[in-house]
Amino acid sequence: MSSQKLSPIAQRFEQLKQEKRLALMPFLMAGDPDLVTTSEVLLSLQAAGADMVELGMPYSDPLADGPVIQAAASRALAAGTTPGNVLEMLSSLKGRLTIPVILFTYSNPLLNVGMEVFCERAAAAGAAGLVVPDLPLEEAERLSPLAVRQGLDLVLLVAPTTPADRMVRIGQRSRGFTYLVSVTGVTGERAQMENRVEGLVKKLKQSSAAPVAVGFGISGADQVCQVRSWGADGAIVGSALVKRMAAAGEGQVAEEAGRFCKELRSAAD
Repeated sequence: MSSQKLSPIAQRFEQLKQEKRLALMPFLMAGDPDLVTTSEVLLSLQAAGADMVELGMPYSDPLADGPVIQAAASRALAAGTTPGNVLEMLSSLKGRLTIPVILFTYSNPLLNVGMEVFCERAAAAGAAGLVVPDLPLEEAERLSPLAVRQGLDLVLLVAPTTPADRMVRIGQRSRGFTYLVSVTGVTGERAQMENRVEGLVKKLKQSSAAPVAVGFGISGADQVCQVRSWGADGAIVGSALVKRMAAAGEGQVAEEAGRFCKELRSAAD
């Protein structure tokens, strides 16, 4: 891949920048309640206006996840979901699912398979990027070139507690976008967003050309509007969507996910 060619994630952000729109990036857990439903939800989110999707690969020790997403991972693991069959499901959607999919995984499953092999398999399945929340910057610097070789963006995370000099390094090394964690702690809905996040968005945008997407704690349309007003380029919504899906009746999960995505889409525009 030539260094001049924009990745699918970078292309999408560039297009949205021209259109002056915020990237809407829902998160869901693969295999919750099963992989057939996951594939239906992915297509439903695309139809409802999602720009990209973050797809969680269930793991037994999800350090960054709050109770809602931990419960989703437990349900997915109980249903027999493995990294291999998540990638098979994703691969089966080629040609129908056209928005970029960013895999959210942890370093242990990645190291078990081997970084290079994991990147090859993820790219072959049609993934556009990776988020590995427990991977330290130093390990990320080793993984990133392997990911790039396969056409994958390794997205790095910045937290409110990240020291300023390290924040600059992360922003400069993150590919596709920088994932700004809006709270100190795990994922989950929050009644209010922390105002200091606005300053962090500005700081990141000053130190790096990469788009900034805000995640953890965004629970509805009001907060999507707030993130947009702060000058962020994207909003990642996880726990609120996972909760709505878990509460939906049998056979209604994809429809409910699409309905919620439409509400968020109107706020993102």
